[in-house]
Amino acid sequence: MNASIDFKGRVAIVTGAGGGLGRQHALALAARGARVVVNDLGGARDGSGGSVSAAEAVVAEIRAAGGEAIANGASVTDFSAVQAMVQQAVDAWGRVDVLVNNAGILRDKSFAKMELADFRLVMDVHLMGAVHCTKAVWPFMTDQKYGRIVMTTSSSGLYGNFGQSNYGAAKMALVGLMQTLSLEGAKHDIRVNCLAPTAATRMTEDLMPQAVLDALKPEAVVPAMLVLASQDAPNRTILCAGAGGFEAAHVTLTQGVFVGLGADAPERLAARLAEVVDRQGEQVPQSGAAQGTVEIAKATQAAGGR
Repeated sequence: MNASIDFKGRVAIVTGAGGGLGRQHALALAARGARVVVNDLGGARDGSGGSVSAAEAVVAEIRAAGGEAIANGASVTDFSAVQAMVQQAVDAWGRVDVLVNNAGILRDKSFAKMELADFRLVMDVHLMGAVHCTKAVWPFMTDQKYGRIVMTTSSSGLYGNFGQSNYGAAKMALVGLMQTLSLEGAKHDIRVNCLAPTAATRMTEDLMPQAVLDALKPEAVVPAMLVLASQDAPNRTILCAGAGGFEAAHVTLTQGVFVGLGADAPERLAARLAEVVDRQGEQVPQSGAAQGTVEIAKATQAAGGR
């Protein structure tokens, strides 16, 4: 049996923690010993409005159960407010060990009908919100040589979903952010991972049948978050979770082929495209440079064979 995962002595910030999945994250971290900053703007699902009462209600739950927590109503789109939130945690408890970037909104429409303002706002909350929070905690985690950051991605970003071009673009962008930050943070023991949840929350309440929603309790996603936020967390992992099931997603690179140059290179590539997309022997590159390494190796091998 593995040692229990606990967060005694750790300080965690959870954004969008006034309800749904974020609330469950905050409650679970607190139940396992973390002191938690419960952040929530308190807006509607589309991001409008705002009240700190939702965050304060979760703080009251945590305190009633014997835990420590403080509420914060900063918008993750406001970097100054986010910096103040992180400073609030440091002033109260001296450090920040865990950041769960969970805050988000929806502005769903088909791309043809979507206003650019709605595209930008969703990108601003999901992507820039995570950037702001991560940027604010990064120097503290670097100084203390410890940090665990969880980005909330989505199957809509990983695999697409009709009517969610803005949301999907933002969620896949978080994967790219995680890929690089996991490399840059490794020397400081800052581990950065992504969580792709399938859960019934306010964000999904009118998108699925009730029987499905009942099976997709937010609590079922929480174990994945706890693993990704723990001391023994992996690094650079995309963990998918829902209804008690867990999977890993990977951005892979196929073996591909060498086509070379020449006026007819496009035609030769088209003729061999099935070989290019063949997934047998695909790999998960350890950095962006790996793609170039693979391609140069093909070119070198082809040159040597002449």
